[in-house]
Amino acid sequence: MIGNLALAAFMVGLTVVVHFAGLLLLIRLLRARGHRFRAHESAIGQGAAIVVVVLGLVGIHTAEIWLYAVVYFIQGALADFEAALYFSTTSFTTIGYGDVVLDKQWRLVSAIEGANGLLLFGWSTAFLFSVTARMRTLEHDWLEHPKQRRL
Repeated sequence: MIGNLALAAFMVGLTVVVHFAGLLLLIRLLRARGHRFRAHESAIGQGAAIVVVVLGLVGIHTAEIWLYAVVYFIQGALADFEAALYFSTTSFTTIGYGDVVLDKQWRLVSAIEGANGLLLFGWSTAFLFSVTARMRTLEHDWLEHPKQRRL
């Protein structure tokens, strides 16, 4: 059990570092290329920037899921890589279908993966909210009639 807890703690640390690095990369991308989106000038530019951020977040989460899948596969917890990837995806996203299960010795690692995924998705949500708020897309002036808006 101690070995599995150590492995799970290592994986949490690794995925947090991957997540942090991925968010830093997205921030750098937005800073370096944000002017091309013209996010400050148009709704289409803002939408494009948000799509880039969302796709970047999907990429970050995909990498984290694959890291867990590689661990399950290398450790022999699942017979093939497809099963390991499927199991990791359902665990990380906290869906947990239950059609693919691990042996008793690996249950703790998969439970910690679920908690880790939940926290990282929350972090991504906060990041996405921060980006959209920074671009002022969440202002309420879009609710007003066009004639009532200040110019």
